[in-house]
This record gives sequence, structure tokens and C-alpha cells, in this order.
Amino acid sequence: MAKKSRRTTVRAFSQGPARTFEREFNPDYTYVKKDLRRIGILAGSFFAVLIVLSFIL
Repeated sequence: MAKKSRRTTVRAFSQGPARTFEREFNPDYTYVKKDLRRIGILAGSFFAVLIVLSFIL
């Protein structure tokens, strides 16, 4: 029987210089907090209205 030969593959990874950013990513989410607060207040008020209506009707 003939011997099976394995192929060796060499993978070359380029190791360039690491990327450095001068300033960090610092997003401003104040508008998101305001919108979530508004949504929460509206949802709570709708639930309160539904509960009141369930007792009345």
C-alpha cells in the first residue's frame, strides 16, 4: 500500500500595528431616556384608565 502524504498548509496572518483611537466613543442617550420616560408614563396612565374603566363598566 502506498503511504498517504498530508499536505501542510501555512496560514499567514498579517499582524499590523494595532489601531488606536484618539478619543473614545461616548454616545449621548439623554433623548432616549426622555423618550422611555414618556412612554412609561403614557403606558402607566393607560393601565390606570383601563383599571378604572373595568370597575365602572
